[in-house]
Amino acid sequence: MRPILLSGHERALTQVKFSKEGDIIFSVSKDHIVCAWYSANGERFGAYKGHQGALWTVDVDPTTTLLATGGADNTMRLWEVRTGKLLKTWDYATSVKRVEFSEDGRQLLAVTEKRTGQLSTVYIYDISPDPSEPAPSEHALRIVVDEQPRVTVAGFSYLNHFIIMGHEDGSVSQWDAKSGEHIKDNYSHEDGMQVSDLQWSADRTYFLTASKDKTAKLHDTATLEVLKTYTADTPLNSAAICPDPQQYVILGGGQAAMDVTTTSQRQGKFEARFYHKVFEEEIGRVRGHFGPLNSVAVDPTGKCYCSGGEDGYVRVHHFDPPYFDFQFEVEREARAESRI
Repeated sequence: MRPILLSGHERALTQVKFSKEGDIIFSVSKDHIVCAWYSANGERFGAYKGHQGALWTVDVDPTTTLLATGGADNTMRLWEVRTGKLLKTWDYATSVKRVEFSEDGRQLLAVTEKRTGQLSTVYIYDISPDPSEPAPSEHALRIVVDEQPRVTVAGFSYLNHFIIMGHEDGSVSQWDAKSGEHIKDNYSHEDGMQVSDLQWSADRTYFLTASKDKTAKLHDTATLEVLKTYTADTPLNSAAICPDPQQYVILGGGQAAMDVTTTSQRQGKFEARFYHKVFEEEIGRVRGHFGPLNSVAVDPTGKCYCSGGEDGYVRVHHFDPPYFDFQFEVEREARAESRI
């Protein structure tokens, strides 16, 4: 898997995201700029400039028409992907740590940071998929999270039934997406080890969380039950699910950025780790970054994956044929029996 190296950021990457068709990658970093790239060859599609602080999060709607970004300048911004036009800016009291479109692209979620005098708050807006229609200034729903610890990540479940949140103490919570009512919690990660990422399966019926406790866990969306656990040897910053029929998850992390100067690339464990989704076994690693992996994302069509690192690079890896052919012995036996 020869990587394509995307060099368009001057500071550490914070999130990378594929469009629904997998043809465009969006990346954000601490240098105020949103970049868009063609995944096939790494050519830069464009940049979206306007933020005044570090960027933490990015998401694109299912039709690749609208782009949402959030950052340390206490704003969430909505852009038109094709033209780069800024459509709307929402201002908050604290920085925006996560943005996400719903499955149908008609709702947009923003998570604001908990700081002195301000609680973690999740705002939901009703968005029109047509960029010519003005975006609303008023939120459709506001959830103030006062009894649970700080919210680090959040997203919409299947059919927009629930909002799932990941918290600073390692817990995951479920909320009603219509009323904003708190339904249940699950303390799936070690106490005090924050949930650093939350990514969905293709149909959003299950999701994967990554945590600083060196594990990633697959949860059922409806019950929050932990279905699978993938154990690594380093704190994890991100975890992604490969689309069917490939049964893999990809984990990214590494030693904390402030300790990196004291260790070599190998000791720092700056690799993307591949695990079998069902058997929970590690099946391979991909090296390359010179710092921790802050975000990993998989092409929804399953052809490639990309990772954004503390070193300021986005690396795109297109899968070779052996990746699609690899099977465990039990899988080969099952397939052979089905042919008999």
